[in-house]
Amino acid sequence: MAEENGRDTEAVSRFVESFAAQLVEAGMLRMPARVFAALLSSDSGTLTSAELSEQLQVSPAAVSGAVRYLAQQHMVSREREPGSRRERYRVHSNQWYEALTNREAVIKRWEGALRDGVASLGADTPAGRRMAETLAFFEFVDGEIAAMMERWRVHREKTFGR
Repeated sequence: MAEENGRDTEAVSRFVESFAAQLVEAGMLRMPARVFAALLSSDSGTLTSAELSEQLQVSPAAVSGAVRYLAQQHMVSREREPGSRRERYRVHSNQWYEALTNREAVIKRWEGALRDGVASLGADTPAGRRMAETLAFFEFVDGEIAAMMERWRVHREKTFGR
């Protein structure tokens, strides 16, 4: 059982692969899931491409593609080390909040497209009614996400003081 910084590296590796598998099952791509789990399980919440490559036993190119995907999903950010060309990748404690909040913009775009669909198909047609119900669902979800995020902010403040 190898230890690094007082941590069982084999246990950490098992967690990373297990959690990544859960993320993959939920629809995330495999390499971004592994990179995200590795960042999440690091004490600092930051790792370099070289550190991720070594830990996950993958190429720097695989890490780069995974980080690009995760950054687009607002799940990680890139940070330049002062005085260096090397980047560190960071997972934030509120990454789930950020990821869900940024989904609101996607939902708004879907709502606009669905409104256009209802108008194009005709609200009284079977397809138009189905489209209108889908639109109503996303409008409902959008409102619930906003209310839930506010409740989370209050809960987080009480629980973690931030």
